Amino acid sequence: MRRYIPYLFVLFLFLPVALTAQDAVRVWTLQECLDYALENNIQVRKAKINQLSGEEDLQLAKAQLFPSLGGSVSQGFVNYPSGNNDRNNNYTGNYSVNANWTLFDGSRRRTTIRQQEIQNEVNWLNIEENEDDIQVSIVQVYMQILYAMEAVTITRSNVELSEYQLYRAERLLEAGDISRVDVAQLRSQLSSDNYQLIAAQTSLENYKLQLKQLLELDIEDDIAVVMPELTEEDILAPLPAKEVIYSTALAVMPSIKSSELNVDIAELDVKKAKAGYLPSVSLNAGIGTGHLSGSDYVFGSQLWNSFNESIGLTVSIPIFSNRENKTAVNKAKLDVTDRQLDLLNSQKLLLQTVEGIYLDAVSAQSQYLAAEDQVRATQESAELTERQFYLGLKNTLELLTERNNLLTARQQELQSKYMAVMSIQLLNIYQHRPVDIIY
Repeated sequence: MRRYIPYLFVLFLFLPVALTAQDAVRVWTLQECLDYALENNIQVRKAKINQLSGEEDLQLAKAQLFPSLGGSVSQGFVNYPSGNNDRNNNYTGNYSVNANWTLFDGSRRRTTIRQQEIQNEVNWLNIEENEDDIQVSIVQVYMQILYAMEAVTITRSNVELSEYQLYRAERLLEAGDISRVDVAQLRSQLSSDNYQLIAAQTSLENYKLQLKQLLELDIEDDIAVVMPELTEEDILAPLPAKEVIYSTALAVMPSIKSSELNVDIAELDVKKAKAGYLPSVSLNAGIGTGHLSGSDYVFGSQLWNSFNESIGLTVSIPIFSNRENKTAVNKAKLDVTDRQLDLLNSQKLLLQTVEGIYLDAVSAQSQYLAAEDQVRATQESAELTERQFYLGLKNTLELLTERNNLLTARQQELQSKYMAVMSIQLLNIYQHRPVDIIY
């Protein structure tokens, strides 16, 4: 017993380290991935910063309605090198406070305020749009991980079956019931299945890496996902009419609302450009004083005697602006048309996206039903062929053909299953409905 004590000591020494490393692997549900990404995704965070910057721009635009006030202090030194002056050096000082208030500018400032208010709404919608984009990406990658996990399971079971069939074949070869060619073909099939297993595992790790990158995780973070218990109801969930989904998406998708608001901003640009034809009126006022060394007055007297007050009204009337105003108005109108085309393009792109996802969902559900029947049929055929092979009624080629047919049918069933689920969840996102995968 004593000879095992050192080994037990080493085991207990490294056991906490092993448990810590195992605990470091966090298992994520789809909802946890979505919540974490919305909180930590860089593009979403940048969009939020842009929205805060827009709020500052709005406060600046509102401040332009009020008068501005500024002061100035200047000191000067003058040297007279000629000997004709009593004093060769003079010091001067000027002090003033000035205020300016634009009374009328053709509503440019108020139009700018309204534009910035709309732009802030667009910035909020940009946050939602980035959140929608990251949700779409995560749902797609998460479904691909689930597909890859099941693909690994299927491929591994295929390897185990190949190992069993090779073992049985070797026993039959020893009994003289089959040839070495049959055994060689089965051994080759096992090698091929092992290769497919490695490829499936590599694909799974690649999808996990994509999910880590979407979640902005560090390089040392490992990741695992929860395999949901999908039922027939999840896979074959009834879909609303395509027109209903599209009309709902038009009403809730931030990209459409943003395009509509951009049209409003462009129309306000036309109003601002037309204000260039109108006069502007501003009120200005100021107080000031100064002093000059070398005069007969002392410093205090100079400041009082130089003290002055001023007030004025300035009216600027555009008469001829070298076509600047007309060009500005025409270009603003063209920008309105361009923004309207952007809106139309956004609606068309949304329609294409919704139609494509809807078609994928309907097609995948139909393919899943067909694949289920095909798996049942090929499963029965493969089992019969295997029994006949061991009885010497089927050759190796027929056995392997049935096995490959079964593998293909399972992969088709798996692919259509997750394509259907993914398409349903994407349609939920485009309708701003919650992702409803059951865990």
